[in-house]
Amino acid sequence: MNINEIKDRVIKTIDENREIILKAGKAMYDNPEFGYKEFEGTKIVSNYFQTELGLEVEEGIAYTGCRARANKDATGPKIAILGELDAISCGDHSDSNELGAVHACGHHIQIAGMLGAATGLIKSGILEELGGKVDFMATPAEEFVELEYRTKLRESGKIKYFGGKQELIYNGAFDDVDMSLMFHALDLGDKKVLTGPVSNGFIGKTVKFIGKEAHAGSAPHEGINALNAAMLGINNVHAQRETFKDSDRVRFHPIITKGGDIVNSVPADVRMESYVRARTIEGMIDANRKVNRALIAGAYAVGAEIELTEIPGYLPILRHDSMEDVLANNVEYLGLKDDMIKGGDFTGSFDFGDVSHLMPTLHPMFGGIKGALHTREFTTVDEEIAILMPAKAMALTVVELLFGDATKAKEILANFKPVMTKEEYLTFMESNDKVIKA
Repeated sequence: MNINEIKDRVIKTIDENREIILKAGKAMYDNPEFGYKEFEGTKIVSNYFQTELGLEVEEGIAYTGCRARANKDATGPKIAILGELDAISCGDHSDSNELGAVHACGHHIQIAGMLGAATGLIKSGILEELGGKVDFMATPAEEFVELEYRTKLRESGKIKYFGGKQELIYNGAFDDVDMSLMFHALDLGDKKVLTGPVSNGFIGKTVKFIGKEAHAGSAPHEGINALNAAMLGINNVHAQRETFKDSDRVRFHPIITKGGDIVNSVPADVRMESYVRARTIEGMIDANRKVNRALIAGAYAVGAEIELTEIPGYLPILRHDSMEDVLANNVEYLGLKDDMIKGGDFTGSFDFGDVSHLMPTLHPMFGGIKGALHTREFTTVDEEIAILMPAKAMALTVVELLFGDATKAKEILANFKPVMTKEEYLTFMESNDKVIKA
């Protein structure tokens, strides 16, 4: 078969299996779970791999999550197609469960799209035409939430990092992978796909302001108000904002998770969580240094103590133009040339950014939804665009990269230099994993 015959067979196979693919996505949507709790979601994906595709499955690849391998006897490069398992908290969404969990992040769409791509590649019978391997990974814990729960998992030795792809890099799941691709859902208005997005990275942070309790009415002079220290610290960060480079797109967005104990006592124990986001690693480090300085000054001003716990966050997503060219070819092959936006700028963060520093990656956004991510308005309005179109685009991209002797993939890899080696990446992560007391 020539390459277009292969692509057409893959497209036909995905269309023929439309209902089972969408059914898997619905099962994910009906079972939202927070990160590192995706036990039911792992079962849904694992069962699909085994019963629909006849693949062997490795479960618990990063505490939760699973992986299946196809064409594993081939000798060429390996491409991993990823989908994320976890949900987000949005209690105001009409479909949230009793815990407030809901797939208003669109991760159920990713899983269905990943399974759709796997279905097209495997059930079409074209794998023998490809000169490389394909792995499919359902990855956990992309949303950086429930830090207390993840801290307990870490303390018990069940995880090392709070982000699922960080954990997978750490435990070697990407050691034999040469390229990775996935997609996100996004409200694109009248367009259907956005290619080449970039994003911010971030450093996570929990802060404890330590004061001294006293009766708030009769003896406030005997206390040290930790809430005042936190408020001053936040205002100090605001005073730093003009020192952040516009190009770094810095974001600091704290929440007070504990403001004291009782109203008639001077607050002596105040807790805060935040990210420090920026477009580059250098920008993240610079902004984080200034934020720490501002928070410490707030504590110092009222005589409080402070404990800052730095948590390795995510790296910015990098755009790899050689991969984007292959994707664009296949988006156009699907008839979406006039429905495509090239280039996107996001100040949010994705743990796939970490992977993009180690290997060639793709992370397009597909439409078919309405409403902003993580909000009550999020809803799927066109499953063809949201799920089946990205499934086809990813599968066709794999075909083009691995067709014949994997000529295109080998060409990209020969000209690719990673920003970091795995060892350099883990060293950087360790440098952002610390506690500062003042």
